[in-house]
Amino acid sequence: MIPPSFDYHAPRSLGEAVSLLASLGEEAKLLAGGHSLLPMMKLRFAQPAHLIDLGAIQDLRGIREESGTLVIGAMTTEAELLGSALVRSKVPLLAEGASQIADPQVRYKGTIGGDLSHGDPGNDHPALMLALDAQFVLTGPRGQRTAPANGFFLGLYSTQLAPDEILTQIRIPIPAAGTGWSYQKLKRKTGDFATAATAVLLRMKGTAVAQAAIALTNAAPTALRATAAERALAGKALDAASLAEAARLAMSICQPAADLRGDVAYKTAMCGEMTRRALQAARARAGT
Repeated sequence: MIPPSFDYHAPRSLGEAVSLLASLGEEAKLLAGGHSLLPMMKLRFAQPAHLIDLGAIQDLRGIREESGTLVIGAMTTEAELLGSALVRSKVPLLAEGASQIADPQVRYKGTIGGDLSHGDPGNDHPALMLALDAQFVLTGPRGQRTAPANGFFLGLYSTQLAPDEILTQIRIPIPAAGTGWSYQKLKRKTGDFATAATAVLLRMKGTAVAQAAIALTNAAPTALRATAAERALAGKALDAASLAEAARLAMSICQPAADLRGDVAYKTAMCGEMTRRALQAARARAGT
């Protein structure tokens, strides 16, 4: 299908984009990479009267380290994340997750900010951001505010982002040296959304778990932080029994939707299995 007609705007600065969004109101949509919005427009699930293209705003791009925090512009592409030595060395979980998003063509245009703003539980970045304790900088006519990833995703395609706000930055505290990581994703074929996936950060103290962060993709209407599983691992060896309990607790919060990727029982079981695999892989990468 062909989308209905719309007016196209290409602001050159963040201030101009914010002003346009405020003046055009709810009839306007922001265009980042376009891989989520344009298909919805073609199907006429979204029919904005105005598109505001953020592609020319250079201030929304780039990756830098700032006082122990990785700062990423919202218009940074997945390919730029993968090509960044800073991301690979400081936050390897993010690089591993980005490498499993769609395919090279999508990663060349798709942006981290567009992915997060869309609020799709099937997207990979929401769970990665939950595991990484990320903060999002939101900019609107009233200025800037910061929202933690935990609580930002409210429901299917719903976030804390107000209609007149733009996600401008992602801020990720750089994990301590020796932190293990893994993003385990089950999918039917290259480019597909996850049947189930789990992001893990893991710190060890000797043979015991000092701290774990576990987040689930496509297990519910939003990405989920498996806090009960995290607590259950604290102070314990990562053995068969503790892995099984963590997987069970992760599965207990799952509310996946049945679709062509599997029924509810299968997808729930795969969340448990991805959690088990992610913890094992993170342990292999963790220092003591």
